[in-house]
Amino acid sequence: MSRYREWDLSCKVYVGNLGSSASKHELESAFSKYGPLRNVWVARNPPGFAFVEFEDARDAEDAVRGLDGTRCCGNRVRVEMSNGRSRRGGGRRGPSRYSRSRSPRRSRSPLSRSRSRDRRSRSDSRDGR
Repeated sequence: MSRYREWDLSCKVYVGNLGSSASKHELESAFSKYGPLRNVWVARNPPGFAFVEFEDARDAEDAVRGLDGTRCCGNRVRVEMSNGRSRRGGGRRGPSRYSRSRSPRRSRSPLSRSRSRDRRSRSDSRDGR
């Protein structure tokens, strides 16, 4: 079976806001009403999302329209066409929950940069004598 990242993007649907107990069988049951499925992959670590690949892109689009905001696997799910990009580093809808809780990265102060330049230039001048 191919990895979900290699699936046909025009047929690939992202399912978000799933509970940790979401089952492949439940997803297959809900999504197969819109057309034949090629693959279903449920995330386990971290849980809460899945990808469903349809055989036909039109069926995938119909499923997005029909299932977005409905209850599946015990939760109100978000269903959208997969865009193929990773959620790391920002995600689809603003910053991830991790980046909001962290303090912003501090860059080096201009003084520390100039000091390192000064060290280099001094050592270069010593070598040149």
